[in-house]
Amino acid sequence: MAYKIRAVLAEDWELLRELRLAALADPVASVAFNETYELVALQDDEFWRRRAAQGTQGLLAETFIGEDEANGGRWAGSATVLDEGESAHVVGVYVRPAHRGTGLAEQLFQAAEDWSCERPYVQRMVLHVHEHNRRAEAFYRRIGFVRTGGFVSDPKAPVLKEFEMMRELPRRSAPRALPRSAVEGSS
Repeated sequence: MAYKIRAVLAEDWELLRELRLAALADPVASVAFNETYELVALQDDEFWRRRAAQGTQGLLAETFIGEDEANGGRWAGSATVLDEGESAHVVGVYVRPAHRGTGLAEQLFQAAEDWSCERPYVQRMVLHVHEHNRRAEAFYRRIGFVRTGGFVSDPKAPVLKEFEMMRELPRRSAPRALPRSAVEGSS
């Protein structure tokens, strides 16, 4: 399958809402997301407009979507990345069931990594995976994430854990300094 990966635009708010509600209605939602369908479905249009516009407004977050080119650009999946200083936190990863195993998730993570690498201070990508979401954890391991030993409690069931996983970003070369003669000659 062929996908076009791009950032969500402000005018995409209705499509964003539809995909997020589909994600929260998925049978694995209880171990994949902290939000519930019931609460998110109550959000008004303004909530979705703000959420869709976060990247274009220069906020420290971006949501990437994969458009199924063979199906009229229907949204097949998404991933959001948050700028948290030295870490880029990946959240809200979802791929529609018909598109799982097609490489879409890898493409979404590549977009998140590229976005993260545009920020020279970001050194790693982090995420949390529910202890009962073995399929997701296996995928994250396959693309280079490892458990850090840290965890947070599942806000819906505090006796359960969400394991922190991390992947270092590729080293980026520092900007090259101008030769001393070029600097001295410019005065």
